[in-house]
Amino acid sequence: MKNIVILISGEGSNMAAIVRAAEEGRWTERFGARVAAVLSNRPEAAGLVFAREHGIATAAMSHKDFATREAFDAALAAAIEPHAPALVVLAGFMRILTPGFVERYAGRLINIHPSLLPAFPGLNTHQRAIEAGCRVAGATVHQVTVELDHGPILDQAVVPVLADDTPATLAERVLTQEHRLYPRAIEGWLRRG
Repeated sequence: MKNIVILISGEGSNMAAIVRAAEEGRWTERFGARVAAVLSNRPEAAGLVFAREHGIATAAMSHKDFATREAFDAALAAAIEPHAPALVVLAGFMRILTPGFVERYAGRLINIHPSLLPAFPGLNTHQRAIEAGCRVAGATVHQVTVELDHGPILDQAVVPVLADDTPATLAERVLTQEHRLYPRAIEGWLRRG
């Protein structure tokens, strides 16, 4: 079985989209894959409730309980490992991971970013796209590397930037596309083996 472990920090809307796609797309039957666990760095993350309701193992540990990033990442990896992950998916996981963690899961650690990378890595992507006068924006699924938001691109989705867009309205349209894009990118990864 190809186990997928998803890391979240909040509502988990991308995680929920992935779980629904796995169920509706019969990933277990077609690819021998399943969402095995959802972990969060925020014990109060609403997405954990959704995961539990879908029979998925959950765990949470606050990064605030650890003295260093390295200590948190070591505990996170210890929580991930029992699930023997074929793929670790960052879905709104709002932590920058240490090089050791990234290297441990190299080639099987992916993230979604709300811009058309390589444009606008980091934060405030929608504001930056509007200020730059971009006609299109979007989202990118990429492999995670030590350099933030610079890993190999797996898939992208594009939305127009409208004349009256605010960062909030643009973010809403991009998020709608993320919910389609992330499952599609994971399914492509599973198909490629």
